[in-house]
Amino acid sequence: QVQLVESGGGSVQPGGSLRLSCAASGMIFSIYAMGWYRQAPGKQRELVAGITSSGRTNYADSVKGRFTISRDNAKDTAYLQMNSLKPEDTAVYYCHTRYRNDDLWGQGTQVTVSS
Repeated sequence: QVQLVESGGGSVQPGGSLRLSCAASGMIFSIYAMGWYRQAPGKQRELVAGITSSGRTNYADSVKGRFTISRDNAKDTAYLQMNSLKPEDTAVYYCHTRYRNDDLWGQGTQVTVSS
């Protein structure tokens, strides 16, 4: 069964850090681009960061310089390191890939930034 499973969410104070993980199974992870999206209450889901199979990255302007996406193909896992977190980063974060012309999503992990 092909699936993505996120972990690492939680509650943190403004200025804090979290690292999200996305473990893939049932697929040849190394050949797929991966992305992190987020959805805040009442808002549309938005792309936060993406990484290609060759390691090229892109970021939403709102997270540039604070978030870093990476991947470890030996572990079939993608990561999102989030530093200098702000209350507006509060959202459910989803891992995504385009698998055989279909969108594949993880179940999501909640990130809450609050004092």
